[in-house]
Amino acid sequence: SLITGAGRGIGRGIALELAKLGHAVVVNYAGNAAAADECLQLVRTAGGDGLTVRADVADREDRARLLQATLAAYGRIDLLVNNAGVAPDVRADLLEASEASFDRLININLKGPYFLTQLVARQMVEQVQRGSVGAFGLPRIVTITSVSAYTASVNRGDYCVAKAGLAMLTALYAARLAEYGINVYEVRPGVIETEMTAGVKEKYDGLIAQGAWPLRRWGTPEDVGRAVAAIARGDLPYSTGEVINVDGGFHLRTL
Repeated sequence: SLITGAGRGIGRGIALELAKLGHAVVVNYAGNAAAADECLQLVRTAGGDGLTVRADVADREDRARLLQATLAAYGRIDLLVNNAGVAPDVRADLLEASEASFDRLININLKGPYFLTQLVARQMVEQVQRGSVGAFGLPRIVTITSVSAYTASVNRGDYCVAKAGLAMLTALYAARLAEYGINVYEVRPGVIETEMTAGVKEKYDGLIAQGAWPLRRWGTPEDVGRAVAAIARGDLPYSTGEVINVDGGFHLRTL
């Protein structure tokens, strides 16, 4: 399993749940080597194997190197989890937001996963065509998006646009890869307790108290990890292009 942005937060939660299944986990990180090393130790403690690879998914050469490092270690790739992503440096009003912020968000959160998925999908197709099937069955692709894929936050439009694009990425690759038996899924988290959301804790605590979504608690990285683990086990064989909401029911429209 190759998990982008796996050092901390949701990526780490996914890595640990896959480790429990016995997956070998490639922990990709962009800059925080200490967090990635810590994640790898936790993966090993949980029963998985793995390695860390520093690579910026927004960089073409880094994407190629990330895939090559995975293949050099394990000879194949059976699960890609597009998780790496960043929040805007500044939450800026839609009428004031900068092109620099937009370019950064799109490059890391959308363009990077789009072309990493292309690279990995080619490898997966080649594996299927030569009849090379791993212990967990045919390869699969999972992209972690956000309720921001459809929820307008006017102070971080670039983030919302990127996540909406990832939703279409899932649909596109699901349609393209179905003939090879490669299923593609979107996992759509709601408000998850991570370093990324630490700065807005008070705001979301208030929303939870008001019942802004039916399950009145923060989500955890483990909640997202368990959804990915179900996919990794092959529990959804007749589903592709499917959106799995891990959001406490946020997507429900209630009166």
